[in-house]
Amino acid sequence: MSTQSLPESFRLRAGNFNLLVLRLLDPRPETVLPALGDQFRRAPGFLRFAPIVIGLADLAVAPEEVDFRGLVEGLHALEIVPIGTTGGSPAMRQAATAAGLPPLRAVGGREPEAEAPPETAMPPASAAPPASASPAPAPAAAPPAAPTVVVQGSGRSAMVVTEPVRSGQRIYAEGADLIVTATVNPGGEVIADGNIHVYGALRGRAIAGAQNDAEARIFALNFDPELIAIAGFYTVREGLGDAPIGRPTQVRLDGEEMRFAPLG
Repeated sequence: MSTQSLPESFRLRAGNFNLLVLRLLDPRPETVLPALGDQFRRAPGFLRFAPIVIGLADLAVAPEEVDFRGLVEGLHALEIVPIGTTGGSPAMRQAATAAGLPPLRAVGGREPEAEAPPETAMPPASAAPPASASPAPAPAAAPPAAPTVVVQGSGRSAMVVTEPVRSGQRIYAEGADLIVTATVNPGGEVIADGNIHVYGALRGRAIAGAQNDAEARIFALNFDPELIAIAGFYTVREGLGDAPIGRPTQVRLDGEEMRFAPLG
């Protein structure tokens, strides 16, 4: 009888991911899904096939009043992937689990309490001023596509990307600033926990301060983005208002408002 062990076929590792939380304020899918679809159509491709967590802490209804199965089916139809829930009462979490949405816990944390105080609700897009920013996801980490170097005097490392960022490509500078010396093409996405500098044209999506750094900024020599976000607040192309499109621009967050200023 052979005692030779079988070759290793897999390994399990704990992971820590940033996920978008859809905090339900209304239990009815027929109300939530059309509004959600309208929001995401403003930023085409931004959340396609993105994993999403359902936040239950703001719901003050009985579990049987929430159509979890209808919500799951509707999210799949929008090409959004619900993976679980956070918050809510034990009965609410049990009802969600029956629909294929298990409760999720933060890494190293406890199960969320049922009476946790709600966060500030996201204002509807229709009620926001043209250049107002709306909450957005913190992105999941993607493998670095360029070397990391240290910028002297900044106190923070920086990832330098010298090639154009192509459509469908995502680059994430985790714990660092991101410097792109080429163009970010439409459909491309650049993400940084710190600032983003684009020394070419910014025509895709730029997400700075991805770990809720409200002091992060976006700089571009040719500012013409599909979407920009800082510290969880975003605005899409139609909401840029009087931003200096096509010109050298810096973007910062002032409360929940995007502010645009010319460079130079």
